[in-house]
Formats: sequence, structure tokens, C-alpha cells
Amino acid sequence: MQNSMKAPSSSSSFLSLLRVKPRSSSYLFTLLAFILFAAILCGHDFLFIFHPHPHSKEQTQTLFFSTPQTEREEEVGCDVFRGRWVRDELTRPLYEESDCPYIQPQLTCQEHGRPEKEYQRWRWQPHGCDLPTFDASLMLEKLRGKRMMFVGDSLNRGQYVSLICLLHHLIPEHAKSMETLGSLTIFRAKEYNATIEFYWAPFLLESNSDNAVIHRVTDRIVRKGSINTHGRHWKGADIIVFNTYLWWITGSKMKILLGSFNDEVRKSVEMSTEDAYRMAMKSMVRWVKVNMDSNKTRVFFTSMSPSHAKSIEWGGESEGNCYNETTPIDDPAYWGSDSKKTIMQVIGEVFGKSKVPITFLNITQLSNYRKDAHTSIYKKQWNPLTSEQLANPASYADCVHWCLPGLQDTWNELLFAKLFFP
Repeated sequence: MQNSMKAPSSSSSFLSLLRVKPRSSSYLFTLLAFILFAAILCGHDFLFIFHPHPHSKEQTQTLFFSTPQTEREEEVGCDVFRGRWVRDELTRPLYEESDCPYIQPQLTCQEHGRPEKEYQRWRWQPHGCDLPTFDASLMLEKLRGKRMMFVGDSLNRGQYVSLICLLHHLIPEHAKSMETLGSLTIFRAKEYNATIEFYWAPFLLESNSDNAVIHRVTDRIVRKGSINTHGRHWKGADIIVFNTYLWWITGSKMKILLGSFNDEVRKSVEMSTEDAYRMAMKSMVRWVKVNMDSNKTRVFFTSMSPSHAKSIEWGGESEGNCYNETTPIDDPAYWGSDSKKTIMQVIGEVFGKSKVPITFLNITQLSNYRKDAHTSIYKKQWNPLTSEQLANPASYADCVHWCLPGLQDTWNELLFAKLFFP
């Protein structure tokens, strides 16, 4: 793979250049212009040199839990994850559902009868700045000769499919393909010698839920110290986007396997959700440290995707949920109970102590506002609905997954921003 994502250990030298005396400014401008021209001419990913650095524990926790920002730009700069949703009929949606054949039937809300498209017409507006426009041509060019991979659960798969929908229209039909091989789905952009892949690993560690098709088990078990079971399939990726959250939330303690799933007698212990999640996060960080060259690669971690199962939390009916919701929540302080802050604290703790460069995509707060963007009842139903369900649609509404096009396109706009302008 190309070494085009090499990042310096510090950007201090660049910042010092910006503080030169006035008489040197013309020379500085000429020098920087020449460097940029040369980098583009040689095909190097110049924009990747500004590599994000790990936060201290205090900085990380502030990033995750600070109070909603007012509509002014902070002195320390703009946080693209803090802002508001604005209605935008000119630029949204970024593509049409019918134009992207890669969307799974669980996410095609229009095809399955959703009567309106309001959920498609919202754009994320950070306070104090604008998100860079998603440039599909630039993204494909930067992926030339590279392997990009999403690793995690069905919510990460939704973001994966969203990215393909944002890119595929620039690729001729004969020059693109998609295939699924067990836990791995591969989209190939042949003219770019690039792949965008999704790997099913809902816990990142080995578990009894690792079958990509049949994984609904009531007694979930995760094997300690097993990340290499899946991690061997991730080696060689240039860009990885991890996620894991939903499958850890069982309402009880997690069962952790100490031996092997092949042992005749299995020995396991129970851990709190937070301790088990901490174990997985530490395993992921160690794997990245050992297997990813930070000078050549980029690693992202997407925060928890919220659900909207209790409409009483945003002022709705006591028995309601996301069903029939058509507008975002406008309370900037809203945080649903399904998004466990204790898990965010674990992430902040692990990342704060680590020097491994992992970029955190903090999509939780902005997604918490989008009670309107779920698939609800407008998706393929794998089992026939009962008369009781038909009489009460809220009873079978999916308030976890998201319609495409929709919210997860914004996640990829944020990924694009952090990939090129960290």
C-alpha cells in the first residue's frame, strides 16, 4: 500500500512557521505554495499530515461531556460535533434511495412505505463553522490503491453502506462490485484499485454472536483476550472505522469466557457492562498499537448510536417511541437514557490514557436529536406481523437503525472532515 498518510509526530514545527516575522511572510507563502504543489503533483495525501493527537484524560472527558455549545465559535476552535440541525431542501438528500442499489432492505424506508421524506432534509450545522462539503471524487482519489474497512455491528454497516452510496455514482458499472464472504463484505472500485469493506464483529472480541447472518442469542458470551480471532482479517487496512456498543447493553452483567469456545467445560465469569466494555476497548487499542503503523494509516472509533424507545423522554406519550416522529428534538441538552454515559466515560478513560492515535467520531449527541430518522416500521419484516402488532405499530417499530439516505450520511460527512481536515 502507498505511504501517503504519513503524519508527523507533532504539528508544532508548522505552527512555528506561522509565527515568523513579517518580513519573511512572502518567502513563507512561496515555500508553502511550492510544498502543496509538489505534494499534489507527486500524488501524496498532503492533507493527511495533520494527524490528530491523543487527548489527555481531562481533554477527552471534556470532549465527550461538555455542555451544549452556544452559537459562537469557541476560542480553542470549532467542534464539528456540536451544533444544530437545520432544514435544507437545496442540498439534502445527498443521493436518492432508489439510486443506491447497495442499501439493505432493512434501511430502505421509502420502498417500504414511509409516507414522507422530511427525515432526509436536515443538515448538521456546527456552531461557529461549516462542515466541508463531502467530495466524492476527492475521497475516491485518496482511496486509490488503499483498503478501507468498517468493523463492528449493523450500525457500522449502515455507515459503511452510506459511504458507498455517496461514492458509487462516480464509478462505472463495469468497474465496481460487491460481494459478501461470511463476516466480510467487500466493495471494489476497480479503476482505483481500492476496496471499502465491512467486517461483522459486534463485540470486536470473539463471541457467540459472530455469525453475520444468525446471531440473535439470548445469552451473549464474549471471550476474553480474543481480538486476534477477528483482527487477523483487519491486518493490511489503511483506514479502519471501529464501533461497538449496542450488543453490550443487555440489561444485566456480561458473561466473559476465560478459555475457548471449544473447551468441553467452559469457564466464565460475570462482569459489569462497563468493566467488560473497558476490557474490549483496551484490547482494541492494543491491537491498533501492534498492527497499525500510525505514520501510514488512520484509525477511527465511532461513539454509540442512540436509540429512541421512550417518547416520554422528549415530551411525548408514555407508551410511545420513534414511531410517527417526523421532526428532530430541538432541546440542545437532550440526552436519551438509552445512551449510557458510563460507557462514554469508559471510552474517555481508555483513550485518555492511551498514546495510540485513534480519532474519535463523537456522533452520539447530534444523533440523539434525530428521533425522526429511524427506520421505525418502514423496513423489511423478516417474520409475519401478528394482528396485535398491526393494531399497534409502535410495538414493532425499529428505533435503533436509521433510514438511508439520512442521518448516517452526516456521520460520513464528519468522517470526511476528520480524515482530510483533522
